[in-house]
Parts: sequence; C-alpha cells; structure tokens
Amino acid sequence: MKARNFKPSSHLLFIIPSLIGIFLFMYPIVDIEDGAVTIPIAVLATWLQELLGSYLSLIMMIIISITAIATVLAKIAGPNSLDKYPFFKSLFHVPPVWVVTRVLGMIFAIMVYFQIGPQAIISENTGGLLLDSLLHVLFAVFLFAGLFLPLLLNYGLLELFGTLLTKIMRPLFRLPGRSSIDSLASWLGDGTIGVLLTSKQYEEGYYTKREAAVIGTTFSVVSITFSLVVIEQVGLADMFIPFYLTVALAGFIAALIMPRIPPLSRKMNTYVTEEADDISEEVPDEHNIFTYGYVQAVKRGSKAKGLTDFFKQGGQNILDMWMGVAPIVMALGTIALVIAEFTPFFTWLGMPFIPLLELMQIPSAQAASETILVGFADMFLPAIIGASIESEMTRFIIACLSVTQLIYMSEVGGLLLGSKVPVNLTDLFIIFLERTIITLPIITLVAHLLF
Repeated sequence: MKARNFKPSSHLLFIIPSLIGIFLFMYPIVDIEDGAVTIPIAVLATWLQELLGSYLSLIMMIIISITAIATVLAKIAGPNSLDKYPFFKSLFHVPPVWVVTRVLGMIFAIMVYFQIGPQAIISENTGGLLLDSLLHVLFAVFLFAGLFLPLLLNYGLLELFGTLLTKIMRPLFRLPGRSSIDSLASWLGDGTIGVLLTSKQYEEGYYTKREAAVIGTTFSVVSITFSLVVIEQVGLADMFIPFYLTVALAGFIAALIMPRIPPLSRKMNTYVTEEADDISEEVPDEHNIFTYGYVQAVKRGSKAKGLTDFFKQGGQNILDMWMGVAPIVMALGTIALVIAEFTPFFTWLGMPFIPLLELMQIPSAQAASETILVGFADMFLPAIIGASIESEMTRFIIACLSVTQLIYMSEVGGLLLGSKVPVNLTDLFIIFLERTIITLPIITLVAHLLF
C-alpha cells in the first residue's frame, strides 16, 4: 500500500497528534525571567504544583495509602479476583516483595504527614524530603505526562522512527530494527514500557534470548519525564537540555559496548521456541525507507480510537505512574535516606570509588561516592542524596549517572526479573556496575567542559 491510497483524514490522524506530542514533550521553552530551558509538560507541572501547594502532601499520602490497601485486599482475594479488570489486576497483583514495599510506603507517608514516630523517619531530610518535595514533583509531572503520552505512542510516530532506524540498529547494536520502537517507547514514555514490549515480543518469537536481554537492559531507557524529575531534584532544571544530551551520549556509547561484553554477549542467540523465526526486515521494492515508514505510521494512526479511548489510556498511564512508582519511592527512598543520614553504610559502599572520582577531579568526591551504587535500589536515590552537595558540577554528574545506570530494582530491574526476559539478579548487578564504569568518565568529561 502507498501513502496516496489513504484518505486525507488518515494522514491527519498521524500528523496532528504526533506534532502535538512532539511539542509537549520535546519542544524547548526558555523562561523569560531566568533564562531556564524546559519543555511544555514541565511548565504545566510547575503551574499545578503552585496551584495545589501544600495539599499535595495530603494527596500523595492518600494515593499511597489507597495503593497499599488495594494491593493487600487483591492479595487476600486471590489471583483471579480481578480477571474482569486486567488493568487493575496488573496494578494490584504484584509479587510479595512489592506488597511489603507498598505497605511500608503507606506507613512512612502517614507517619510523615501526621508527624508521628521516630524523628529519623519523619525528618525533613528523610521522609519529609520525599513526601513534601519529591512526590509533589512526581504527582504533577506524572499527571500531564501520563495523560498526553498516547499522542506519542498511538498515532504512528514510533512506527515511522522504527522503520527509519532499521539500518542503524543491526550494524551498531546487533539488534533487529523493530527494537528501536522499544527504545523509543521507553524514551518517550517509561523504561517499564520498553521492558513490557521486549518481553512480549520475546515470548512471541520476535527476539532471540540475547536480543531480548540486550534490549531489556540497554534500551529500556529512562524517559524524558523521569529525567526531568531527576534534574529538578538536584536543582539544575535550567540545564535540562545539556543534561539530556549528555545522558544520550553516554547511553549511546554504553549501548555500543554492552552487547559485546559478558554477561550479555554470552546469552544464547536462540529463540524462546529454540527455533529461529524467519522475520524479514526488508523494505518492499515499491518503497524507500522513508515512504515505507510513513505508510506504516499512517496505517497505525488511522487505527487509533476516539477521544474516549485516548483519555482512558491516559488515565491508566497516570494511575500506573502514581500507584506503581510513588509508594516504592516513599518506601525505598525513606529507608535509603535514613541509612544515608544516620549510618556510614553508603560511605563505606562508595569508598572504593573515591580515588577514581578524585582522579577525575570531581569536587566533593567523598560525598559523590555515596551516591554511586545506591541507584541500584531506585533511580531517584542518588539525586535525593546528592541534592545537598554544594558543587553544581558534582550534582550534574550524579544526575546524569543515575539516569544512565538504567538498572533500578524498584522499576526496570524488578520488572525484568518478573518477566520472561532471560536475566537474573547477578546479571543485573554486573550490568549495573559495567554501565557505571563505562558512562562515568564520559559524563565527567562533558561536565568539565560545561562547568
């Protein structure tokens, strides 16, 4: 089929939503007052935070509590209790470790909001920092990002770029062209989206074991949305563009190296059925790569459903982000901050990195070293712990590194372990360390040029 065979309305169903999505998520806006560069989604999020103010702590405490209670009730009712509601089944039927985590998050949120319990938990430097600061940002950013995400995912933009990048993915990353769609879905939406796409395509025989492992751990990248939250947390929102370009550069180099070294290079190059499917990536003779990508995009856009479905999916995205992420951040974040604030654990853990950081001439090397490995638990923890460091360059490096490390047990890592993608906990920790070692020098070099 050629582009001219589609109705004019089909072209518009691809072009208009995709352009609106690109504007909201990628168009740089300069603040007239302070010259800071941001994106429209962030402007909307800031406006909402100012509008709701201190009510956001109460709102987030309620959301986290509802999530924990619903999760416990779903667990008691049994695995088939929500079969009629697949979205809520995926949201509330989680492994036992996440049930405990969500309940802990609720307990901490209630303690902080009502200021009851040990000072170590309710302090403004621990639980208070999360409930009264970071979770305000998460609420607002997730609301607008989740609502408008279908503009990027459902109207053909991924199909266009997926086809255009076919000739790049195979020679550079030893991956099929369609894997670029997984990466774009992660970049534009959320790393968990990329993992879910990868797992599904692996189970259906589109990826080999090695390809699925590489894509899941290397291309389930942190979204623009999450990246924006991280850079805001370290107080450098005005540097979002150089920050994200640095993350992209370091991530690109890591993606070139990771598939070529163990443990990913040692994964079997066989399909889940042990038989290689004959999947063609060739562009039909009557098309060039752009026209074929455009046709695929228009075809996808023309299948998009109405406004009701748009808002339904947007609402599900919002609930998934609020209820899936916020309780875990509250639970793991509070525990990590208590450990960081009241024990020398992260100091000991980061000690081996101090000579390396000093060699790279990174200011506040000892303080920065405490953030290096904590990201394995949760992506936000390095930014939370490093936010008080005086040096802007060090905060910039911490923010970039936390995003490029990629394997977070509170999100992508946990989802990978629960999926059919062939990786285990040891694989994930080794990959996390390798990504840290590969990306840190690149990020530091860019930071020295910027500051």
